[in-house]
Amino acid sequence: MKIVNNVATSILTALLGAGLASAVSASTSYYEADVLQSTAIFRAVETSTPRQECWLEEVVRESRPQYRSNTPNILGAVIGGAIGNAVGHNKSNQRVGAVVGAVLGASVARDISYSNRNRNRNVYYETVERCETVYDSYIEDRLVGYDVVYSYNNREYTVRTQRDPGATIRVRVNVEPVL
Repeated sequence: MKIVNNVATSILTALLGAGLASAVSASTSYYEADVLQSTAIFRAVETSTPRQECWLEEVVRESRPQYRSNTPNILGAVIGGAIGNAVGHNKSNQRVGAVVGAVLGASVARDISYSNRNRNRNVYYETVERCETVYDSYIEDRLVGYDVVYSYNNREYTVRTQRDPGATIRVRVNVEPVL
């Protein structure tokens, strides 16, 4: 008998709990509320557009001979060494004279070779196109949304929407008991 009472009590408790749960649940309804005012909201936004700007420019070009020989330097060093060796009186003076003569001869040969190269160069002008990217910036007003004032149940409410709602706005009303 005691087991039957426990089972009956459990079933009754479950049924009452289910009944209470359905009584506590919220009720949702949708209504159309009158729009009292709708104001468009704009924000200033800076926009940049890239574009290519090009112009013609004259530049100086040089053409030089491609071949650079070391023969004048070597020949100058040998001749300078030979002259230095011939000028010296004894053996150590001849060695010093040969080294000094070789260095001086190489330097003279290099200077002569450089002046010949500069004499053979051609200078000319070439027109080239130069380009750069520039940005045109401008400020424009962009629509952010609408501040809407509406009336529901004799009270005024404000909301921001993405679109203009028109004469009415749909509202959701949740009715829920307070326990």
